[in-house]
Amino acid sequence: MKPKLLTTLQTYNRSLFLSDLFAGISVAMVALPLSIAIAIASGAGPEKGLITAIVAGFLISALGGSRVQIGGPTGAFIVVVFGVIAEHGYDGLVLATFMAGIILLIAGLLRLGNLIRHVPEPVIDGFTIGIAVIIATSQLKDLLGMPLHKVPADFIAKLETLWAARDGLSFAALLIGLATMALIVTLRRLAPRFPGLILAVAATSAIVALSQLPVDTIFSRYGALPNTLPIPALPDLSAERIAELLPSAFVIAFLAGVESLLSAIVADRMSGGRHRPNAEVLAQGWANIGSSLFTGMPATGAIARTATNVNAGGKTPVAGLIHALTILVVMMLAAPLAGYLAMPALAGLLLLTAWNMSEPHKWRGYFSMRRSDQLLLVLTLVLTVLADLTVAIGVGVALGLALRLRRREIQPPEWTPPER
Repeated sequence: MKPKLLTTLQTYNRSLFLSDLFAGISVAMVALPLSIAIAIASGAGPEKGLITAIVAGFLISALGGSRVQIGGPTGAFIVVVFGVIAEHGYDGLVLATFMAGIILLIAGLLRLGNLIRHVPEPVIDGFTIGIAVIIATSQLKDLLGMPLHKVPADFIAKLETLWAARDGLSFAALLIGLATMALIVTLRRLAPRFPGLILAVAATSAIVALSQLPVDTIFSRYGALPNTLPIPALPDLSAERIAELLPSAFVIAFLAGVESLLSAIVADRMSGGRHRPNAEVLAQGWANIGSSLFTGMPATGAIARTATNVNAGGKTPVAGLIHALTILVVMMLAAPLAGYLAMPALAGLLLLTAWNMSEPHKWRGYFSMRRSDQLLLVLTLVLTVLADLTVAIGVGVALGLALRLRRREIQPPEWTPPER
């Protein structure tokens, strides 16, 4: 239950601080454009992503059970957040996030963190690929520069709407999006420790601004970004509203718990550490409560940002604290510059994020799985895309555990380091 920060501070020194300082700033440069892009894709304002990265990111590092975990908004939440906002409004999302935080606190106090190994791997793979498919299709409008004010949330209806609007394709927007993707991939291969995400998005956005291309930017769509955090306040806690949003809160809590513990497992394998699962679940609870008080979004451990932290030399949770404080400083000093970020550039960034979420390096291995595991993966994927994430998780976990009981074996899955 004890946060790793308290353990690491007992032997903290100048050398560790310098490593954490460089790593924290490096991760912040990756987290900045991702946080903004994830918030926009979720149907929220871009500032909500920054608020979540600052508040939740700080609390996850301060209270978590991993030395190198980096927290904030992640792609896994885009689908559920978009659905909650569409059905219940943004204030409904804030309440659902607050309730999810309480659920996670209870789970941590009951020491349920170790139960992650009982969630079948095909279920996690299935809904992760499904989420990646939904994220990718949600970004086609901005990548292609289509003049659509609203796109349906339903997958099939979304594809039909995009196809009907194909004549509105903007070649300028498409070129900016593709150029951003090419730059990200190139920089990642040539200089993997360099903050290539923000450089690629900034470079193509600068081309839009200097050339005055007819391409949407954050400012043209959302106006100026705020340069301060909002005053914290409790969400509406009426009994009717709580009952209405309880299912969404459980889905958010489940995703936050699973994603954070998977990220902690990956971090352990990369850094040679050993995380404290129940402390990590408690930290996710406090982080989601804190984020909701500042009108932020759901948060969890971010695998790609955590891997970036390890590769950049992060040694202790101080790197995560520096990451959050760096984003706060940038928000306070350079918020107007963020308004120039081009929407197709952010769409290209999220398309690559969706590709990484789908973990293509694991696709070949799916063909050698048991037939029942293959069917479970495909079922979870299809339900995620065509039905609902809540249904997909519920059906997938129930069938997966039934299959495990039938085989009389419960083995921890072999997780490989994905980039989500």
